[in-house]
Order: sequence, then C-alpha cells, then structure tokens
Amino acid sequence: MLNVSALRSSFAAYPSNRFTGPTWAWRRSVLREQTGQNATCVSCARHAALTAKRDSCPWRPSSILKLQSPKRTAMTARSASSPANRDLLSTSSSRVPPAAQELVEFINSSWTSYHATATTARKLEAAGFVRLNERDEWNLIPGGKYFFTRNMSSIVAFAVGAKYVPGNGIHIIGAHTDSPCPKLKPVSSITKSGFLEVGVQTYGGGLWHTWFDRDLSVAGKVVLRRGKESGRLSQELVQVDRPILRIPTLAIHLDRNVNTEGFRPNVEAHLAPILATAIKGELGFGLTASCPSENDQDSAWHEKEKKPAHHPLLLAVLAEELDCDADEIVDFELEVCDVQPSVIGGAALEFIYSGRLDNLASAFCALKALLEAGGDGSLEEESGVRMIAMFDNEEVGSGSVIGAGGTVLADAINRIIRILCSNSREEGIFERSMRNSFLVSADMAHALHPNYADKHESNHAPKLHAGLVIKHNANQRYATNAVTATLFRECASRSGIPTQDFVVRNDMGCGSTIGPILSANLGIRTVDVGVPQLSMHSVREMCGTEDIDICYRHFTSFFENFAAVSSDCNDIDF
Repeated sequence: MLNVSALRSSFAAYPSNRFTGPTWAWRRSVLREQTGQNATCVSCARHAALTAKRDSCPWRPSSILKLQSPKRTAMTARSASSPANRDLLSTSSSRVPPAAQELVEFINSSWTSYHATATTARKLEAAGFVRLNERDEWNLIPGGKYFFTRNMSSIVAFAVGAKYVPGNGIHIIGAHTDSPCPKLKPVSSITKSGFLEVGVQTYGGGLWHTWFDRDLSVAGKVVLRRGKESGRLSQELVQVDRPILRIPTLAIHLDRNVNTEGFRPNVEAHLAPILATAIKGELGFGLTASCPSENDQDSAWHEKEKKPAHHPLLLAVLAEELDCDADEIVDFELEVCDVQPSVIGGAALEFIYSGRLDNLASAFCALKALLEAGGDGSLEEESGVRMIAMFDNEEVGSGSVIGAGGTVLADAINRIIRILCSNSREEGIFERSMRNSFLVSADMAHALHPNYADKHESNHAPKLHAGLVIKHNANQRYATNAVTATLFRECASRSGIPTQDFVVRNDMGCGSTIGPILSANLGIRTVDVGVPQLSMHSVREMCGTEDIDICYRHFTSFFENFAAVSSDCNDIDF
C-alpha cells in the first residue's frame, strides 16, 4: 500500500528548489517504485493510459500531491455515490435541451458567414428543400420547399403552403450570419522586429481587447484558379482548424498602469496577429506547398512593389488546407477566428460559452423552426408562405447587396408572388401580400449582468432562462409596436412560452437591427426580438441553454399559429 505521508516526507528531506534535472528524476524514480500500478497522474491528459505508458507521462508536482491513496479513492467513491450529488449531476446533464447541443454543433461548423450559410444549406437540402439559383428561372408550386444563396454568405429559404391563396401573407424570421471580427487586409504582409504579422481591419463593433492572448486561425472564402492553364475561376471555403495566429498582450512590467488606467489598444498598431518569426517564415517551416513566384500575375502578389501581398507562409498554409498549389490562390476573403470550440458550460450545464452567438443563435433557431414546423405535415393546411432570411453585413449597417438594406429579400418576395399568382388578375397582389405579412427580426438581446446591474433600466432588465426578449425603442431603433408585440406574445401564449421586454436607458445609446430597415423598405409589420445573452461582441459570449430551447419553440409556434392569431385582429389598422 502506498504510504503518501512517508513519500512526502522523503521528498521534503531531499533539498531542491526546482522540479527539474537530477532531483526531479530521482523523485520520479522513488514515486514509480512506491506506486507501481496504483498511481494516477490526475493532471496529465493521458492518465487513462498511465499503467501502460507511465514512463512517457510528464509528471508534475501537482500530480504527486494528488496521488490516489486507498483512503482518497474511498472518499471519492463515497462522494460520487452520494444520492444527492448523483441526482444533482444527472438532473443537470439530462436537462440540457437537445436544441442547445445542436446549436453548439452548428456554431462549431460555422466559423464565418460563408460557413454558416453552407451549413444551413446542407441542412435544408437534407430536409428536402430544393436549391434555386437567382440567375435561373424558378418553378415554384404550392407545397414546395426552396432556398437560394447570394455571395455564399446570405441565404433565404421558404416553404409554400399547400393551400396558398394569392394575396396571403409571408411569415418571415430574419437574422444575420456575420459577427464582429478582424478581417485580413488586401495586402496583409507585415514584417516587423523579426516577426511575420498579418495586417487586419476591424469588422463591426467588436470588443477588440478580448481577442488578445487567444489561439487564433483563419477561415473564409478563397478564389482559386486550379490548373493555371485552364483559366477557370472557382470559389472554395477554407477553415484552418489549428491555431496559427496570436495577438500577445504587453507584459505588465512594460505597462505598469494597465490595471489602473485600463487596457486601451490601438487597433491599427496593436491588433496585427503574429504568424511566425521571420526566420521560420523564410525557411517555410514544416510546409511543402509551393509558393507563388515573382512572375505570377495574380493578386497574391502586390503589383506596385513586386512583393507578396500576403506572406508566402500563410499562402502555403492555405494551399495545404485546400490541397492546391499556392500559386493557384488568386484572392481571398479571410477572417481571423478563435479556434476554441463552442461548449455547454456552468456547474449545472445551463450555459453556452461560444463565439458568434450574436447572431448564429438566432439563425440556428429560425432554421430549426422552419425545418420542424414543416416536417409534420402542417404545410398541408398552410395557406401562406413560411420563410427565413439570413443576411450578411448586419454588423456594419446592412447597406450592401447581401445585407438587409439590399434587394435580396425584396427580390425573393417579388419572384415568389409573381410565380405563385401568375394566373391571378386581381389588383394589388404584392401590396396586399405585404400588408398580410409579418417579420420577426431576430437578434440577440442584452441580459442583465450581475456585476453591472445599473446598466439596465430597472423595469426592463431581461434575465437568462426567462423567455425571448421583445425589444422596444421610441426612436425607432427597433421596429416593434404595440400590435406586433401583442401578436408575437399571442403566438408564445398558445404554446405556453414566456416573454420579457427590453428598453435601453434614456442616458445610453441604443443599437439597431435589420428590423427597421426591412420594415421601412417593404411596408411589413415587424417585431424585434432576441435571446438574452452576456458578453455581446466579445470573442467569447455566453447565453443560457434553456433560452435556445425557448427561442426555437417560440419560432416554431410563430410558423404554426401566426395565421390564426393574425385573423383575430383583421379589424386593427396597422
């Protein structure tokens, strides 16, 4: 039997200031002699294989102090078998809603707006939705399910009710696929003080200090010319799963006032991630992919200065990931991404810790609701159109061809109505359809922060696990009004789902959403809602697992019940 006390005494009697060198080797030999097959290195990731491979296990001081003696093992077993502990832990794990776990998987496969759109498209196709192309003629029929993408980063999907009647409404949930992040500059190559850095420009209103000291990589869309002689261009998605970038903070010894005056980085001077040391970059460390030659005419080279627009090492990493030659890379749109995956967390497994919750959580819930609301035959009784629209560029104002301020949704609705109503000679079909339609503008909401409770208006402080947040603003930063809020609450009420309300304090500015933009452009009734979250626009955000389930169920109820709810208020002028 292992005598832990004696073992510790023998260590204490042997003078040493470090756990390295001969002293540490001696301690390991003593440890192995006395522990035999019974030792467990609790701080080593390979402790399960310790019995077979203990010679290769990197023993640490913390491991010795936590050796599992028979007494400790018995105590651990009693604790684990305690009915109260067992019930608490099993209850917590069993209560993680499936929708929350599905969201985690969705986000982990959606590093960029391009990847989120591709993931959404795959799920739609698997559910029987037909892919359309905006450049082709469409053939739509009642009972059909369709989708299309624009620029690989915005997507619109819709299901036509089998009993569709010309002039009936379109019930839409709108969200966005983009999140604040650093994006690579067109000429990103920076060499400074013996390091290779990547030049970036900030996209959206990120909490940029949270990107420091994170394990980072790149993902996005690459324009390729595979087989240089062919001349044909293609677009492919790339996601480098391993950490290749980092933005290190300055040591406190060189910035003594950082804790009193705050960390205030200059995003132009301080946000460039380190790719490699210059010497390793010159050697092409660990990579075999060929790099562009100086005679290459594509944009991987900066024409004015005849030097690479991007570090050859970065191009080699991309080429290795894409299984192509580096000189086949013509151009790209890449984002800097945090490689840490989205997870379920909290002692009671009630939180989601993740990047890009704003706004992939809303996009996912809208997608899941559309798929499941139409999967039980309910389309057979539907007389309208159910739709989800996920836009890019919301974080920078939506004013683009792929944003909510562009024509993507108006173009889609126009084509749908023209095709489905091609045999109708009734006046004002489009205008009637718009006035019978309803838009749920879904974007994340600010939950009450326990350490900054004074940042919320006291009567409008949304909480986690308490329902979707209906957003109001007298200055029309949100599109909600009394009627649209009532209709949305009624959809929740019919499924027993809670809601809560939010207004910003009068002494604070208010953000906005796609809601006011689409409402004004289309003349469509709109409500602004969102899942409550903490740490919005941080590289790692946080929300509740129950809120994802509530959001998905609320959106499903909207698709299934809105036609009936709306018919009860036909006499209201709105």
